[in-house]
Amino acid sequence: MNMTTQHDNTTQAAIAIIAASPATSAWKRGVKAYALEMVEELADYLDPTYSPEKLLNGAENWSEYSYGGNALIYNYDIAERLCSPSELKRCKGGDNQPSPRESWLDVQTRALRQASRLVHNAFTA
Repeated sequence: MNMTTQHDNTTQAAIAIIAASPATSAWKRGVKAYALEMVEELADYLDPTYSPEKLLNGAENWSEYSYGGNALIYNYDIAERLCSPSELKRCKGGDNQPSPRESWLDVQTRALRQASRLVHNAFTA
């Protein structure tokens, strides 16, 4: 088996593991969507092997990744991905901040951290 095929199989296995993970809430479905996007972005590398540094795409941490525009950038999109319909209504589709202590980019940062753990577990399973 050549290296490309091996990486493709590993990537497909990680996608299958993530896709099969339970996601019973809007938050978990959103984290899962971020994780799947991360794996798909890994496939764009010439050497698509997993590493946390590759997931960060040059950012120092998940906050820098989120605030640097490497993920969703509009409050509405972040809220739509991570909120249940009732939460989305309460925050007026992202017009209102999620809490007095956090912005939508902070909330996305938390979700990205969780997604990166899901990706790590999928590649090391």
